[in-house]
Amino acid sequence: METAYRPSHADFTYQAKFGIRNWQGGGRASARETIGRVAAAAVARKVLAQAIPGIEVIAYVRQIHTIEAAIDSHAVTLPDVESSIVRCPQPEIAEKMIELIQTMRKEGNSVGGVIECVIRGVPPGLGEPVFDKLEADLGKALLSVPAAKGIEFGSGFAGTRMTGAEHNDPFEMQGGRVRTKSNYSGGIQGGISNGEDIVFRVAFKPTATILRPQATVNEAGEQVELAARGRHDPCVLPRAVPIVEAMAMLVICDHWLRHKAQSVP
Repeated sequence: METAYRPSHADFTYQAKFGIRNWQGGGRASARETIGRVAAAAVARKVLAQAIPGIEVIAYVRQIHTIEAAIDSHAVTLPDVESSIVRCPQPEIAEKMIELIQTMRKEGNSVGGVIECVIRGVPPGLGEPVFDKLEADLGKALLSVPAAKGIEFGSGFAGTRMTGAEHNDPFEMQGGRVRTKSNYSGGIQGGISNGEDIVFRVAFKPTATILRPQATVNEAGEQVELAARGRHDPCVLPRAVPIVEAMAMLVICDHWLRHKAQSVP
């Protein structure tokens, strides 16, 4: 691994950009760097608890490979999530996910999946209308997490298979405030929070390090075969859950501070 580029790792791209790379552990391309994000989010959580009483940020594993759970994002709780080592709040599906991960470990292979996150209690008005839309900043934050390859909000890509009449969220008055009957927008409209639950999903690729021989190229430009050795993580999803929560809290805290600085009631 000192001279060969690991397939789907940052070895070649880091070498191309910096002329040097950390082949021992990936350096800043390693998910180890997220410890600082989670530590910062612990502070953001305390700020938000005082600034927006009742706010909740809960992430959980919704899908691993082709195994998908049916989870009510409006009702899921943190104890539900933490009741399983795979952090899927649907017990029978969690067991199937665990079995698949164990199989991948034995085979020296890996799988990816989807983490869903719900942010409850966000007031309307957070976010900016153009370049700093709330989805844009959440998207940038979440896609900066190692192994994250995609993000969708609300109905996401499934919304492309709906008509406007089906997809629009009708407004109504509930308890003296403006609400929506449905939430296909995922709590954000025009880049600004509308007071409904913010719901998004992040896609994570299969772990790049697998214990199987793979074709690659070394620094000398020679075609070689590389078989990784040492620690093998067959699925990053369960450990990425707190990272997803952390990035969401940091963005919401940031936008709350920005909103508070405005002279708007």
